[in-house]
Amino acid sequence: MSRPQDPHRPSFPFGNPFRMIMPKGSYLSPKLTELLNSFEESLAQRLRMLMPADREEILSLLWMKRAVESLSAIHTDIKTLITGLELPVSDWDEKWIDVYLDNSVKLLDICIAFSSELSRLSQGHLFLQCALHNLDCASSKQFVRACSSLDGWRQHIGSKNPRMENCFSILDNLIKTLNLPKIKNSSKGKVLMRAMYGVKVVTVFVCNVFAAAFSGSAEKLLDLQVEEIRLWAEAFAGLQGFVNGEIRSIYSSGKATVLKELEAVDANVKKLYPIVQEGVGEEAEAYKNSVSDLGKRAEKLSQGLDLLAKEVDGFFQIVLSGRDALLCNLRVGTNVTDQLQEKKNVEVR
Repeated sequence: MSRPQDPHRPSFPFGNPFRMIMPKGSYLSPKLTELLNSFEESLAQRLRMLMPADREEILSLLWMKRAVESLSAIHTDIKTLITGLELPVSDWDEKWIDVYLDNSVKLLDICIAFSSELSRLSQGHLFLQCALHNLDCASSKQFVRACSSLDGWRQHIGSKNPRMENCFSILDNLIKTLNLPKIKNSSKGKVLMRAMYGVKVVTVFVCNVFAAAFSGSAEKLLDLQVEEIRLWAEAFAGLQGFVNGEIRSIYSSGKATVLKELEAVDANVKKLYPIVQEGVGEEAEAYKNSVSDLGKRAEKLSQGLDLLAKEVDGFFQIVLSGRDALLCNLRVGTNVTDQLQEKKNVEVR
């Protein structure tokens, strides 16, 4: 299939204004430059919107939900760019297709792991509900049951999900493909690969932050380096530095989790537990307030987990639909090629 030819290279008496867009020796037509700039500026804006207003916002479930929303929007943006490039799948290099399909499978696996962890954390809400039910009654028997439920919650939350460890190995493999494949003799291909590079970097960053948050350790938190020529590089560096720095600070202080809503519930449980164990006594007012706070925080945690789980599922569907669309186009392209070949064979006879 023939592809439209880019216009001849124009002459710029004051230097080439597109030189900063692509590395030296590369050339993009004004139309391709506009498409690439539009994509990268949109990516930069999405990153700036993810910058937390303060430290308390980092790793709140609301911020995590916004992060997944941004990933969904960015992956939708790349589909729009591909349409604008008018680069049919039949013109894609096999290397591009192989890398895309391989990466999409890895992303789906990561989404499944995150959904598993969110479901596990949500199950802990049952322990809190049982505890709150028993704390409504001021009998020693009910207090014993409440203590048992609180113990159960802390053990459940403190357990490890083996799927999280697998996430880090998947992310390591994704990082190895960040700069692949190399493109030759295709302006549209270079635009596509440069845009996909941005998508992959931001996706790896967000997924790595989530994995570190869910695993309870900053040991495998990554610091990705991006060339300054990218229009989104400054926004990315600022966001990554701020978020990663705060996560490392939280874990170095000895806290078991960086998830704000989970930390709030845990702090409340630690405060309430000794009061229940020793008997309310003179601390009736503090006890009443603690029970009320636990109920509110537990509900906020539960709702936040549900909303984030729905957003992760939505991102899963976007990645899956993109993969399915590519496979469908490949099959259509193969069928067309086969039909043309059959026609040629008939004509030869």
